[in-house]
Parts: sequence; C-alpha cells; structure tokens
Amino acid sequence: MRTVTDHLSRILDVAVRPAPVRVAITDAQGLRSAEEVVAARPLPVFDQAAIDGYAVRSVDVAGATDASPVTVPVVGEIAAGSRQPLRLQPGQAVRVAAGAPLPTLADAVAPLGWTDGGTARLTIRRGVPSAGFVRRVGEDVQSGDVAVREGDVVGSAQVAMLAAAGRDKLLVHPRPRVSVVSVGDELVEVSRSASSGQVADVCSHAVVAAAREAGAETNRPRTVGGSAAEIRGAVEDLLPASEIVVVCGAGGGTTAAEAKSGLADLGGIDDTRVAMHPGSAQGYGRLGPDAVPVFLFPSHPATALVLFEVFVRPLIRLALGQEPMRRTWTARLTSPIVSPAGRRSYIPARLLRSDDGGELLAQPLGVSGTHLLAVLSEVNALAVIDEDVTEMTVGEHVELVPRGRN
Repeated sequence: MRTVTDHLSRILDVAVRPAPVRVAITDAQGLRSAEEVVAARPLPVFDQAAIDGYAVRSVDVAGATDASPVTVPVVGEIAAGSRQPLRLQPGQAVRVAAGAPLPTLADAVAPLGWTDGGTARLTIRRGVPSAGFVRRVGEDVQSGDVAVREGDVVGSAQVAMLAAAGRDKLLVHPRPRVSVVSVGDELVEVSRSASSGQVADVCSHAVVAAAREAGAETNRPRTVGGSAAEIRGAVEDLLPASEIVVVCGAGGGTTAAEAKSGLADLGGIDDTRVAMHPGSAQGYGRLGPDAVPVFLFPSHPATALVLFEVFVRPLIRLALGQEPMRRTWTARLTSPIVSPAGRRSYIPARLLRSDDGGELLAQPLGVSGTHLLAVLSEVNALAVIDEDVTEMTVGEHVELVPRGRN
C-alpha cells in the first residue's frame, strides 16, 4: 500500500503543460504568460494635464496668493484628444481638459478651483510648482519596462500593463482540459428515469463541477459500458483533446479490472492501493503518446470528490501557475472522530466560528458513513486525520482543508 504523500509525488512529478495559445488580453486573466512582453512605447506618450484647469508656465504664477493674485490672458482651449499644436507665450494661460496635451512651454496646470474660471482673462490665486498636475511622458510606463514576464500569472495589473504596452493579445498557457467519463453498464444519464438495476450518473457531474472550480476547462461525454473494449475506446477518444482524464466507476471491483485490461497497451494503469480513507481503491497512469494523466475513481461522488481534491486539483493548479495545495486551518472538534489505523482519513466537515467569533470549530459530518451524499451540500472542509491517529475526541484540534472555488 502506498502513502498519500508518495502517490501525490508520483502524480506531480510530471507537470501538465498545455501548448501555448494566443488570446485577447482580456481573456488572459488567470492564465500563465508564455512570453515576456516589453513596452515599446511610453505611457503617456506626451505631457498631459492630470486635471481640468489652465496650462501655464509655473514661473509666471509662482507668487500668486489670495491677497495678491496673478492675472493673465487666456489664449485658447485644448480638449482631450486634440491634435492641434498650440504654443504658450510667457504670461499666458490655455484652458485644458484632463488628458489633453500641454501646449509648448507650459510646465504646470492650475486647477480650476485655484482660479476664477475666466475665459478671456484668468485670475490665479495660488502658485503652481513646475510639473504640478501634469502627467509627464513615461510617468506610468517607460519604453523597455517589462509588462509581463514569462511564467507570470496574468492579473488585472498585468492586463493594464499589456494594454499600456500596446498589446491586445498575449501568448499564454491555456487552462488544462479535463475530461470526465463515467463507466458502468448500470448507469443512465440523470435526465432519464432509472429503472430497476439502473443508477443515475451523479459522479461525473460532481467531478466536472470540481474541475471547473479548480480553473480547468471540462468535457463530459456520455456514459459508456463497463467492458474493457468500451472503456478503452472512450479513453482513447478523449486523450488527444485532454490534459487530464478522470474515469468514474473504475476505482475498484470488476469494472476496475476491465479498465486495467482495456488500458494496458495505452501505457498501463497502476492500481496500487493508497493508504487513505475513503478512496483506497483507485488507479492512475499516463496514457497515450502524450502521456496524459488518467485517473480511475470509484463511482460514488463523495469519494470521487475527495480523490479529486487530493490528487487532481493540485495538478490543475500547477498547470495554471498557482500554488497546488490549499492553505490549511486548525480548528477544535465539536464531535469525536474515529479513523482506520494506517490510513490518512479525509472526513467531511463544516468549518464554523464559535459564538463569540474568536475560535474556529470543526463539525464532522457523516462520520458514521463518510460516503453519505446528503452531507455534501453542507461540507465546506475536509478534516485530515494522520495515518497514526485512530481517534480524536471533542475539543482536540484537527487540520482542515477548506473546499470550494480556488
């Protein structure tokens, strides 16, 4: 039996790396850049007014005060976006809008509130220093500044820098594509009424939702039968368009044996048991010419979601350039927990705060049967019990892995 740590290490040894694609910068958010982008032009590209006011020479208004204002003629007006050059002479002012280019010789902008708002002659009641209320060439971005580095995860700041650098597209590593298929002769789609002996396919829907929450693109084909040939055909069809494949319903029993047989010549499945609860019976292999990671999970959604959280989500997050493991919390147990000896347990739990808000509490859910599907909607964390611990009592502190988006 293999430990959880060893099994995860095998999975993460070879990171998933989708081939780079070029996308609009607004679609690049949250993705890793596959190139370095350097600004080829400054921002702003010209000296411009930072606010509405009057362009002046600072030396002409240096001594202005309420008691001794300076009066100058207004010789023009420049709107934002204007392309008409205008030259300011000594002792003159030009009305300017925020974002408008400064006239030649002007080195400051007098705010409207410091003036009488004159249109022909202007009275200024306060001096303005050189460069006051002016956005200088290159103040935001200089030519040669790095807008985004290769490997950076693109956020709103990087999008702004790319736009400032004049780039509308970026080469990125796209979201990994995760295909989830359920196998088993007993399965029917959830839109159909299950007759005697049939079971609605809940598991693949649950895993697809978890993959989307983790940041992946997803694909869920129809359910397939549980024979070796059918499983092989389904997986082989999915490999070319997937970075990760999850097969639900093949984690143990006869279907697992059929899956292992059918996938043997595609690269083979390692079905060594993992020392964990639930989900000890599972399978993993890298199949096809591109060595795509393929996971065999049990059919029960509660167990499949635990396995996804522990083994698949870290692979997706790494592909996105994010920290693979969630930040964990420590909370005080409100109910006792029993765990199998020699196995790391993942117990559904609800993370709460004490009435006074000063302490984190862990309320185990479904401890009498960790496979209870009904508790899933209430679960927001997994309580992690180490292999050498068989029971924990009320009041003890337990490690919690929060669940949910990101």
